[in-house]
Amino acid sequence: MNKSNNSSKSSGLIRQMSLMGLMATGICSMLGASINVVPFMIQRHVPDIGPYVLPAFMIAAIPAILAALAYSILSSAMPRAGGSYIYASRGLHPYLGFVASFSQWFGLSIVIGVIAYIIVPFFRDIASSLGLEEFAALLEEGWLRVLIALLLVWSFVLVNIRGTRIYERTLVPLMFLMFVLGAIVIVAGFSFDHEDFNAALMVQEKRLIEPMVNVPLNWNTLLSASAILFSSFIGFDSIAQAGGEAKNPTRNLPLAIGLAITIVGCFYFIFTTAVYHAVPWNFVATEALTKDITAPGLLSYLLPTGFGVAILVGAAIALINDLPAMLLSVSRLMFAWADDGIFPGKIAEVHIQYHTPHYALIVSGMMASIGIFGSHFAGDFFLGIDIMVISMMVNFLLMCITLIMIPRVNPQLADKIRVFKNRKIQKILGYSGSLLLILFLIVHIRKDINADVDAWYFHSVLIWLIVLSGASIIYFFKLKSLKLKGVDTKALFSNLPPE
Repeated sequence: MNKSNNSSKSSGLIRQMSLMGLMATGICSMLGASINVVPFMIQRHVPDIGPYVLPAFMIAAIPAILAALAYSILSSAMPRAGGSYIYASRGLHPYLGFVASFSQWFGLSIVIGVIAYIIVPFFRDIASSLGLEEFAALLEEGWLRVLIALLLVWSFVLVNIRGTRIYERTLVPLMFLMFVLGAIVIVAGFSFDHEDFNAALMVQEKRLIEPMVNVPLNWNTLLSASAILFSSFIGFDSIAQAGGEAKNPTRNLPLAIGLAITIVGCFYFIFTTAVYHAVPWNFVATEALTKDITAPGLLSYLLPTGFGVAILVGAAIALINDLPAMLLSVSRLMFAWADDGIFPGKIAEVHIQYHTPHYALIVSGMMASIGIFGSHFAGDFFLGIDIMVISMMVNFLLMCITLIMIPRVNPQLADKIRVFKNRKIQKILGYSGSLLLILFLIVHIRKDINADVDAWYFHSVLIWLIVLSGASIIYFFKLKSLKLKGVDTKALFSNLPPE
């Protein structure tokens, strides 16, 4: 029996993931590069942001929270694997659902590789802090950095294949360890001030920081920074992608999304505030122009070796945590496409023992590997992040539009909503989220197009458009194939896939 007929045949996935596992998936997808790297490297990519990183972060949080609420509402009605694709394909239009989630899959898969690649310098810094200079120097070798990144990605592909129980047992303890070690950064940041940092810099490098100057607030700069910092909130959607494996999904999916974005938002803000409390922003801006900087690297001027190593380990764990959570997310998107028949059917096969979409995980691992090699040869990991940001902005925008349109497009599914059931509230959330995300998209696209780059393919918008074109070709080819097989595509995209 063909799955694309939406028959009663089981998907093969089993509902084993707990609320804690769902929360860990969202939290670990958000806390990583976004907390240890992006708030400081933003000084290079938006040079005039200066002391306004925290206000930019707060602005970035607004559309992210609205999108999270849209996800929560839609997840209560459509708890299936491939969440965002299912929501848009059933509540808006199947074409929009596929092309948006395809660009999301592409962006996130590449970023998995980017994250694996930037973990290695943290290992190098840990080795250097422990006095293992020869090993630290070895980790500077490009071939070894690529090899370690590949080993990390494929190790977590294997963890994901082994099933949700192994996945939870791996991810949840790492999440708690990440928070404990991250707390050291917060305590240290608020324990020192700029004078302490200046004194430490003089002792270690015999130099002083130039006095800070007043930087006027520029709204265009603020919005440009907010558009990049928006990436800090990308990840809660991974909870929705696991909708086919969540226990008590109608309750746990919306609850996990709400808890994850609240916890991450608070932790992120306190963490970033602590670092800038100890380290002058103009030092961060100057250093970011010449090298890649991180929160542990900045605080290493102030902390003794033991604490410095601890926060480096915490940062490395935060980055490592991204990998299994994001691999789960992108693999479930592929599974959902194949389950609907608009992607090769092999991708929807579920491992007979572990009940996971193993082929989808393997292909996602391959895409992440491409991201590793791309980071190595391009020399700038922000290209991968920019591709992800524009993909996710479009995807979040579609979720808000779906929230507006679902009663008209699919009233049967609209009636199944169990969170914020009041239609006026849904409209307020949908329209306000759509307007803000459109604004962010305009700012981000304008910045990307006007950027002075070495080659056309360093413009993330152009890469995204190419990916979108490829997705369109795949969609229309597979849709035609389904119709030739006699599949009622209208019924297919009106009903939820089987559990």
